[in-house]
Amino acid sequence: MIDTPEQPIKRVAELWIGGRRRPSASGATFPVRDPADGSLIAEVADATPDDGRFAIDAAAAAQSEWSATAPRDRAEILHRAWELISERRHEIAATITAEMGKPLSESLGEVAYGGEFLRWFAEEAVRINGRFSRSPSGNGNILVTKQPVGPTLAITPWNFPLAMGTRKIAPALAAGCTVIVKPAEETPLTMLLLAEIISSAGLPDGVLSVLPTTSPAAVTSPIIADPRLAKITFTGSTTTGKILLHAAADRVLRTSMELGGNAPFIVFDDADLDAAVDGAMAAKMRNGGEACTAANRIYVDNAVRAEFLAELTSRMQGLVLGRGTSESTQLGPLISERQRDVVAGLVGDAVTKGARVHTGGRTVEGAGYFFEPTVLSEIPSDARLLTEEIFGPVAAVIGFDREEEVIAAANATEYGLAAYIFTDGLDRALRVSGALEAGMVGVNRGIISDVAAPFGGVKESGLGRESGSEGIEEYLETKYIALR
Repeated sequence: MIDTPEQPIKRVAELWIGGRRRPSASGATFPVRDPADGSLIAEVADATPDDGRFAIDAAAAAQSEWSATAPRDRAEILHRAWELISERRHEIAATITAEMGKPLSESLGEVAYGGEFLRWFAEEAVRINGRFSRSPSGNGNILVTKQPVGPTLAITPWNFPLAMGTRKIAPALAAGCTVIVKPAEETPLTMLLLAEIISSAGLPDGVLSVLPTTSPAAVTSPIIADPRLAKITFTGSTTTGKILLHAAADRVLRTSMELGGNAPFIVFDDADLDAAVDGAMAAKMRNGGEACTAANRIYVDNAVRAEFLAELTSRMQGLVLGRGTSESTQLGPLISERQRDVVAGLVGDAVTKGARVHTGGRTVEGAGYFFEPTVLSEIPSDARLLTEEIFGPVAAVIGFDREEEVIAAANATEYGLAAYIFTDGLDRALRVSGALEAGMVGVNRGIISDVAAPFGGVKESGLGRESGSEGIEEYLETKYIALR
């Protein structure tokens, strides 16, 4: 599927439509580059609006047969796909590292995590339940069934190119929906490889299509306007999510949106500080900080702030930057020059306004899109990084004195995806968890994502839930049948 940067390009990675590879309708391609040095990895077919129409034609043609496929048969295909991903984990992880830049160890972790969605929803496929009951008035019976929504457009981001795909594809297929995926322009190779793997597990032609493109609005617009499309599922920025919601409103399409985050990470004075620093490193530096659940604002009780800052700074200073293929690398590059400039701009804004730099704070000179692991404190209230998603290796530490004060600060954002609390008090943990305006709260944990738990946010962080038993409901319609 890919070539290493040292090798010549052997072929163009083509679109995946109707169960086979095919070139773009225009014949155009676009480059995919290694963010560690900017070198060319591969050329990828650049989908056009015509390709989008071919994909919705294929999805609509396959929908009836796929929805009628026995749940056990759908489950077996998903389970076999999980097995194939496990068998080919090194190939997939190498592809992720090449196009996204994360260390190979993290890519292997993503393959394991992403594959689990296929296994989980293979098990959920055979547990789609309805109900039957007598009407309370006694004038008949109530039959409630669940049916697949229908053809679905899934738009996925670049930061977890496998897992963000399987988290949408697996429940859709389990429910009986056909799927068209528009992957991120930066990381299309992983999704194309995934489509081939799922197809080889026995998925019928047309049930899954993948459309890499440099013109996402042009390609997806005819799909969204097509009366045969039933749902849009999207992971990405709140700005783009709002645009898609406006487009979906014209046809009253079903939507699920996993959007931006601005996660607070709160350390109380009774917390185990070693555990809190471990948690902060996990919540902040997973995926190099390029995660919607990343700790964006780290609030630490002033009674323990100095100790926490010293240990966190030491840990951040010890991180080894480098190409993701190196075994010693702990932090890879950011995804692009643009993203690196965004991170540098947020840090520069904070420092200009008075923030103190404990370590890092600079772009790394030379090839690739690297930014130093950074710790900031004494951050002014008008610093942009307190309100904007950082999406990079920058830990912003803010002191507080009272529980009520930190809850108010944590909630002072339009986002509400994830939040984290470190405390030894159960009463406080439950009280603060209930008060935080977030769809997910980690208590004494820096990693909260779990295939068996519902993933999603409140406020402008999104609509609906992915993963868990709740995840498949996003792809099902409830039908009531009144019986005499």
